[in-house]
Amino acid sequence: MSNFAFPWQQPDTIRHTERLLRSFRHWTSRSLLHLEGTPSAIAEALFNASFVVVSHGTQSDPILNYGNYKALDLWEMDWEEFTQTPSRLTAEPVERQERDRLLSQAKTHGYISDYKGIRISSTGHRFWIQNVIIWDVLDEHSQRCGQAAMFDRWQFIEE
Repeated sequence: MSNFAFPWQQPDTIRHTERLLRSFRHWTSRSLLHLEGTPSAIAEALFNASFVVVSHGTQSDPILNYGNYKALDLWEMDWEEFTQTPSRLTAEPVERQERDRLLSQAKTHGYISDYKGIRISSTGHRFWIQNVIIWDVLDEHSQRCGQAAMFDRWQFIEE
């Protein structure tokens, strides 16, 4: 089995999980996961959480660098494909301007909550996402290293 079958076991993913959780708490004063344990166990728990968590880096056209199992399933991609995808492609072209505006707002304020919008999977399935929290991801030196989003409500749009 490839390393991509269990991405939460990879050292980079474990470190990124810690960044996601620490940054979420920093901006919202809440815990994303109510769990204690080894970094590896916590990384596995976030990967298998009942809600969606995604993140991207700080490139000029940010590339997705994390998606838990729910995200991979929703966007219909495996880990390898997902983590090579520009994050703008998770939204339809008509939705991208609003998405960019909200990402900029989150960057200014550290996080935003209660966002909703339409997203599109890799195979063209469209879905509403609701109750979205977007936050800046900080590294171990409190430097911005990306943005993340989590949500627990989505609904497919019938064509």
